[in-house]
Amino acid sequence: MNKRKKTLVVLAILAVILLAFVGGQAYAKYVSQVKGQGIAEIATWDFKVNGQSEQVEEIRLASTYNNQTLVNNKIAPGTSGSFNIIVDASGSEVGINYNIKFTEETNKPQNLKFVYDGTEYNSIEELESNLSGTINTNDEDKTRTLNIQWKWDYETGKTEEEINKNDIVDTQDSQSIENYTFKVIVTGTQVQPQ
Repeated sequence: MNKRKKTLVVLAILAVILLAFVGGQAYAKYVSQVKGQGIAEIATWDFKVNGQSEQVEEIRLASTYNNQTLVNNKIAPGTSGSFNIIVDASGSEVGINYNIKFTEETNKPQNLKFVYDGTEYNSIEELESNLSGTINTNDEDKTRTLNIQWKWDYETGKTEEEINKNDIVDTQDSQSIENYTFKVIVTGTQVQPQ
């Protein structure tokens, strides 16, 4: 081989080595790997009504009476009483919307009225539409006591004619109704975070 070819071969080899070194440096990068762990703590859910978490309550008005107005352990015109629905979210770490429904109502005396928060209601359906509310996450007191009064006035009406008509209705109700009962269902739903 002549000297010129040897020089070209040596230069070619040096060029390849140089390109490999420079090209390798151009594509080098730093790589580090740090491992961690994802943790999500789940907010506590605890919702109770009158101390119970699963039971539907049956309300018997004779067991909620004002002792001075009860007649032989039965309700009648002139009797009254009250009962509480206690909604408790004290063990919950989220806000709760509560909704109260009355179901399986049977044999309501026509002139029996309910009173809640100073307003009188003719029916339990009217009453339930005003018994919903919210317990917020940051509320200091996470219980709500809803005191519901009931009354069956001795005389109902404003005029003599209305009173006489309602006396007949009360008499018919007392002859045909043995028990007036209904069930209470309280539903708690998490407040949607904003």
